Amino acid sequence: MDHITHHEHEPAVPHSGRGISGAHASHDPHAGHTVAMFRDKFWLSFALTVPVVFWSSDVQHWLGYRAPSFPGSKFIPAILGTVVFVYGGMVFIRGAWGELSDHKPGMMTLISLAIIVAFGTSLAATLGLFEVEVWRELASLITIMVLGHWLEMRAISQARGALNALAALLPDTAERISGTESQSAPISELKVDDIVLVRPGTRVPVDGIVIEGAADVDESMITGESRTVAKSAGAKVIAGTVASGGSLRVRVTAVGEETALSGIVRLVVTAQASGSRTQALADRAAAILFYVAVASGAITLALWWLSGDKEHALIRTATVLIRLPARLGTGNSTRDCNLDIARRPEWTPHQGQARTRTCAQFGPGDFR
Repeated sequence: MDHITHHEHEPAVPHSGRGISGAHASHDPHAGHTVAMFRDKFWLSFALTVPVVFWSSDVQHWLGYRAPSFPGSKFIPAILGTVVFVYGGMVFIRGAWGELSDHKPGMMTLISLAIIVAFGTSLAATLGLFEVEVWRELASLITIMVLGHWLEMRAISQARGALNALAALLPDTAERISGTESQSAPISELKVDDIVLVRPGTRVPVDGIVIEGAADVDESMITGESRTVAKSAGAKVIAGTVASGGSLRVRVTAVGEETALSGIVRLVVTAQASGSRTQALADRAAAILFYVAVASGAITLALWWLSGDKEHALIRTATVLIRLPARLGTGNSTRDCNLDIARRPEWTPHQGQARTRTCAQFGPGDFR
């Protein structure tokens, strides 16, 4: 859902002073959207759609039942359908406005075209101008699209949670050695060639090379390898990994944005911002189908209008403008939220150990 741009809900990434959060400076098309917001929109829209469909005259005719009748019951689809349109549909209309402002009609424009025409047609039918009403299609389409956006936001939220977990791997301070003394220092104050002490059970604060000591290092959070890796003088260590069974003195080789962990975070953020190939293809298809729908509607209106059947000209034009965009919209309601880090195939987490790279194969330079 590409051009729905608000300026809230920026995910907080710990340790921003170390350059990790700098990757978040890029534009986030989902800013301002939360999982809870779309969850609430879906359930309320769904609850309102059920009576809209139940009291629909067409559905009653097809299924052979008669809904309870009481004063004002015939206006139930119109009233509840309008609520669904305003409450659930405005997010797509705002998105369409952003797309059109950028002169790039896409999925939001396509869906907005369908729901606006459906709303106008149904309202006109309720006022007695048409013989056809599609309140049920309006409410159902909006509910399905809100569901798709909810699922998309859940996937994005999970990815952001993983991103924050990566950033949280770094400790806040490191034990820097100066001569024969050691003192605690903030990570942001460390420089290349500083010497830091990594005690058993603590995390490695920076990328570096072991100059003294030996320990087993748990690198599973970086490489996926479940077994610890023995480290001794001359071995490379990666920030965020955990030392055990001994102490290490490490010469700093990379700090801040130059660490492997920061590189991984940048890859994730870049992949989130760029979107997947499936999403790009769907956006292009949506733009093409938008123009196809408008052109088809214009041709339908012209042909039926010239034939002298003006009422059916309007009805059939509305049908084309509703049904055609809805087909792609509902088919693509759940976007591919794949982070697609496989563009860098060297870093692909796998289940098990057979295809997992060890630290010797997979160094800090892979992510800079």
